[in-house]
Order: sequence, then structure tokens, then C-alpha cells
Amino acid sequence: MPAIDLSDILCLYYEEVNPTGAPPVLLLHGLGSRGESWIFQFDPLAEARYRVLAPDMRGFGRSSAPPEVTVQAMAEDMALFLERMGAVPAHVVGISMGGAVAQQLALDHPEMVCTLVLVSTFSHMRPQSLSGWLYFLTRWILINLIGPKGQAEMVAWRIFPQPDQELLRENLSRWIAQTNPCAYRSALRSLMRFDTRSRLSELRMPVLVVTGAEDTTVPPSVQHALARGIPGARHIVVEGSGHGIIADNPDTFNRILLKFLTEVRG
Repeated sequence: MPAIDLSDILCLYYEEVNPTGAPPVLLLHGLGSRGESWIFQFDPLAEARYRVLAPDMRGFGRSSAPPEVTVQAMAEDMALFLERMGAVPAHVVGISMGGAVAQQLALDHPEMVCTLVLVSTFSHMRPQSLSGWLYFLTRWILINLIGPKGQAEMVAWRIFPQPDQELLRENLSRWIAQTNPCAYRSALRSLMRFDTRSRLSELRMPVLVVTGAEDTTVPPSVQHALARGIPGARHIVVEGSGHGIIADNPDTFNRILLKFLTEVRG
């Protein structure tokens, strides 16, 4: 797995597939995850001749963990990463936390983003039910008392609840448990403050929002609100899929993604 030094305090590891392909596609992972989580997208994108870049964002995976791990800092990292990799402009695809980072990158550096795909994500996140509040409150308590490891299994079960998703649960639980505790807490605090609702109208590139109908982490209603706030955004809801749609229903997700990229590519 190659790495690139973006600063004196940040060494970023990344996956790259089909390095001679074009145009580039930047894949941004969720909270506690890493670039490897996009493994089901690597081959289909490469076979379609795209250059695939999937970094471990600051504080996650193998990348170093500076003191500040915020959505804004991660977006600036990605701008510098794309520039250093000669991958501008790029198709940017982000899931959950990665979708927030993707929005921030597109708003702050629109010239770097030719299309935006937002998966299982939000412009502003607040639980909409008592069970939702209890879930996030429990996570927050466990993170602060024990660290990421204390809530890794709970999160993994919520994202991949089906009996045949055991391997997906194990991988996600392990990745979360291995995350730097300070980085995880910092990122979660930033996500709870994240709010792009007043700026969504600034997004002028083609945008696709993809929602798993069974998402219990980011309610579909929140994702509908995100799509409605972006001029001309397309919104596709996939029945039978949850928050981890890129892994729990990769064939359907890949068809949707490649169709969108092909259409905007012309």
C-alpha cells in the first residue's frame, strides 16, 4: 500500500487501482473505516478504465493521526492529495463520513470535482427518533469511556445486521477497534457539528445521491433532504440495502455508479 507525505505531521496511505486509467475516481470511506472498504468497487471501476484512488483519511487505517481530525481538515487533505497525485479534476464518491468530506471538498474546491456521488450521507445529522438518540448517545459514552473498540461490534451489527454478513461485520468491527481513539472522537464531534444545508445550492456539478432503503444509521428522510437541497441532484433509493450499500449490495451499487459516470462523461 503506497503512502504520500502531505505535511510534516500527515502521512497518507492509499489504494490505487489502474494508475494509467482516466479520469480519476476518488473514493472516500466512512467513520472508522479505510480505503480498503471500497474493494468491491475497485475492479468494476478499473475495468471501465477509470483510475481509482481510495485513501485512508487522516486518523484512520494506516494514515497518521494529527491532533485535528475534522471534516474540514480531511477535505483540505483530499484537495492536496488530488493535486499531488495529478488527479484533478476527479469524480468524487463518498459514503457516510466520506460523503460529508466529499461535500466539503466540492464546496471549497469546486474546480477539483467534476461529479459528486453521495452515499448514505447527510448535510446535517440529528437523530429523528428516540432509538436513534439512544444509539448515538450509547456510542458517545462508549467512545469516551472505552474508545472505539468499546462500540465497534455494536456499530458493525447495526450496519451489517444480516446472518450472511458476518465477514463484513468482522472486518468493520476490526477496523473501528484499531482506529486511533483521539482521531475517532475528534471526527465524530466534527460530524455532529457538520452542516452544509445553507451551501448546498452552490453545488453546480452533476450530483447523485444513493440511499439504502433500510439504512438505520442515516435515515432515508435525511438523505432525501440532502438531495432536495442540491439543484438538479439525482436521487436513487435501493430497496433491501442498508447503510453499507457499497458492500451489502455491491452489484447494484456498481451498476448505478457506472451508469451515472458514463452518462455525465458523455
